[in-house]
Amino acid sequence: MRRDLSHPAAMLWQKLRGGNAGAKFRRQHPVGPYVVDFYCREARLIVKIEGEVHDWADRPQRDENRLRFLREQGYRVVRIAARRVMADADTVADAIAALVATPLHQPAAGPPPRPGEDFYRTHPTE
Repeated sequence: MRRDLSHPAAMLWQKLRGGNAGAKFRRQHPVGPYVVDFYCREARLIVKIEGEVHDWADRPQRDENRLRFLREQGYRVVRIAARRVMADADTVADAIAALVATPLHQPAAGPPPRPGEDFYRTHPTE
């Protein structure tokens, strides 16, 4: 864990903290063997700020392994370029708030079609 947040992460934290995004976020939260930048328990949402260092050496593969692990655990993971946060932290925070407002799982609209039936024949649009 870092003692101090990176500049883009600090900018975004100011927008997310205190429930400003519609739910409570934690910063630098441990999830399994990883520490994520921001975590919203209510939405099972992880936000990762990624700077240019994520393009170097073996980082892309390590990032892919982390992403796979987190998704296998049932988390939604949003990776945001640090330059986007620097350009417009308000818009990024608004987009994150929209994700928080969208449930991870939505109730089914009835049973799935039987084998051999396609969705559109059993759910006409007209």
